[in-house]
Amino acid sequence: MGTGIAQAAAESGISALLYDLDHEKIRQAELFIRKNLDSRVLKNKITESEKKSITGRIRYSNQLADCHAAFLLEAIIENLDAKRELFLELEKINTGKTIFASNTSSHSISEIARSIKNPDRMVGMHFFNPPTLMKLVEIVLTQHTSEETKEQTISLARKMKKTPVICKDSPGFIVNHVARPYYLEALRLLEKGGADIEVIDQIMESSGFKMGPFRLMDLIGNDINFAVSQSIYDSMNRPARLEPSLLQMQKLKKGELGRKSGYGFYNYDSTIKTPKP
Repeated sequence: MGTGIAQAAAESGISALLYDLDHEKIRQAELFIRKNLDSRVLKNKITESEKKSITGRIRYSNQLADCHAAFLLEAIIENLDAKRELFLELEKINTGKTIFASNTSSHSISEIARSIKNPDRMVGMHFFNPPTLMKLVEIVLTQHTSEETKEQTISLARKMKKTPVICKDSPGFIVNHVARPYYLEALRLLEKGGADIEVIDQIMESSGFKMGPFRLMDLIGNDINFAVSQSIYDSMNRPARLEPSLLQMQKLKKGELGRKSGYGFYNYDSTIKTPKP
């Protein structure tokens, strides 16, 4: 997500620094962005000159000390403690005017904000995958988020040619809260033997959904999807209707995360984009 968000910003004329502790992940991110842009050139969506300008707007670093800016967006692992620790460190190297945003899809922005001295500068900015194509961005406000922080975040989303939607901090925000039954009911139907994966996906796609639940879980990543389900389940006092799937948990234990691991609910050939039954 971080890679895609950085690319989306650069394509909109915004300078971006992409940070990760792991130097190899930084290298892979740069290669990924260049590959995406090369593909867009081949499809005549951008020119070589535009590609050069876009790549020139993105810097890469594995040094946290480089992460000082007017706006910082976190898109790390869905772990609340890890997010809190990161913002604590970022606050030490930035001014009191820096806006801190989280791309978390499940954790409470209010809980994350408790880790910083200026919670009025904390906001949720939740992009959807892939962020270079998906227009919707949820702007998540806590009771402490200032009007200035809100307006600057909305402005940034619009500069990135996104459609910002304002919501209050609540379990799953809007989209992930509404989407839980889409995934969980499909998983329960599969577990009970009501229908197989392909049939469920085909029926939902023929009903108007762009992607069936299993294709979508593979695209998002079963690790991320399960973490969101678990977070919403816990934060809403564990109602039976939102209980995470044991089948999906087994996928995680096997490392079957979806497209990014090469196997999830479908097998994926690295040379093509469509799943092979």
